[in-house]
Amino acid sequence: MKESRILVIDDSTTNIVLLEAILTDKGYLIETALNAKDAFMRIEKQVPDLILLDLLMPKVSGFEFLDQLRKDERTKNTPVIVISAINTDDEITQKIEKLEAVAFLRKPIDIQYLVSKVDEVLNEE
Repeated sequence: MKESRILVIDDSTTNIVLLEAILTDKGYLIETALNAKDAFMRIEKQVPDLILLDLLMPKVSGFEFLDQLRKDERTKNTPVIVISAINTDDEITQKIEKLEAVAFLRKPIDIQYLVSKVDEVLNEE
C-alpha cells in the first residue's frame, strides 16, 4: 500500500504544525505551503493525493487557488478539502461546490472528523 501524500496550504504556521502532527501520526506524508505560490511550486514537483486548503490567505485566496487548480489538466481531479474559519453562507457554499471541493470543514477543526474525512477521501482512490 502506497503512502498518501497530502499538501496542507494555510498561512497560519500554527494550523500547519497541528495538521502536520495529526496526519503524520496517522501515517500520511505531509508537505506544507504558507501561500499559493509555494503550493504551486510543490505541486509542480509532484501532484499530491489530497490538498487541505485554507480559504483566507494573502495575495491569492483559497478560492482563486482552487480555481487555478481546476483549470490545470494535471490537477483538475485532485481532491481538495477546504478548511476555513470563514462563515459559510449559500453563496460561499455554492462557490466551494462549483470548484469541486470534496468537503468543507470549519475552524476550529474537529480533529476526529478531519481524520475520518481524509481517510474516506484517500481510500476512495
